Amino acid sequence: MNNLKTVVLLGSLTGLFILIGGYFGGRNGVIIAFLFAMVMNFGSYWFSDKIVLRMYKASEVSEATSPQLYSIVKSMALRAGLPMPRVYVVPGNAPNAFATGRDENHAAIAVTEGILGLLNRDELEGVLSHELTHIKNRDILIGSIAATIAGAVMMLASMAKWAAIFGVGRGDDDEGGSGGIFGLIVMAILAPVAAAMIQMAISRSREYLADEGGARISGKPYGLADALEKLSQESKTARMKVNPSTAHMFIVNPISGKSIASLFCTHPPVEKRVTKLRNM
Repeated sequence: MNNLKTVVLLGSLTGLFILIGGYFGGRNGVIIAFLFAMVMNFGSYWFSDKIVLRMYKASEVSEATSPQLYSIVKSMALRAGLPMPRVYVVPGNAPNAFATGRDENHAAIAVTEGILGLLNRDELEGVLSHELTHIKNRDILIGSIAATIAGAVMMLASMAKWAAIFGVGRGDDDEGGSGGIFGLIVMAILAPVAAAMIQMAISRSREYLADEGGARISGKPYGLADALEKLSQESKTARMKVNPSTAHMFIVNPISGKSIASLFCTHPPVEKRVTKLRNM
């Protein structure tokens, strides 16, 4: 099922690329956008983990440099029947975590410095087991590809917006300046919305499944439940600078408040997640 979702996701976002390319340069724009989309699809599949980790300045740690964190990941991975993933630490006080990579043999788990100072061992085991479940379910491939391509779509939409402001677009030649500019404005608005909607479609249900799987791997549903409550509360004050296109990858939504980005929440309510865990 996840393989099918990956194909649909790549196809949908490729379609957005082509649509934006058409507004930029007509037929030539479509061709250029298609070629660009193919390069992006290839890069997203093979290098999405490196892109996301570099985006957050994550540093790889070892058993020697971070013995407790490494030991917990190693123990939980053994229980889950998974190869040992690479382990990274993201600088910053905001507590959060995510997993990335294309499969269980090329996976990485990243935690922030803030989460290491906030959670006790039982809670950290629950969080890391949650991320290992994402790896086991192959959610990380879909999430990483969505993050990379949706980010590129938003970049193109931003370019479309500026093209509209300066009167550049297919409409100048084919449909009249005002019509072309209007089309560019529509694309600048709809492209990031469409990308966010695609992310929402693949994110909400998988969080419940990862919570359940994480609770079973760690054997401590209460540990993960307590961790989610702490993370949710702390994230309201300890803000993290996050690219909206990657928000769906984190264990709790790193975007809060009333900004436009927060409207595209990719996580189910923490209260519902905690209730499900406490009922296990």
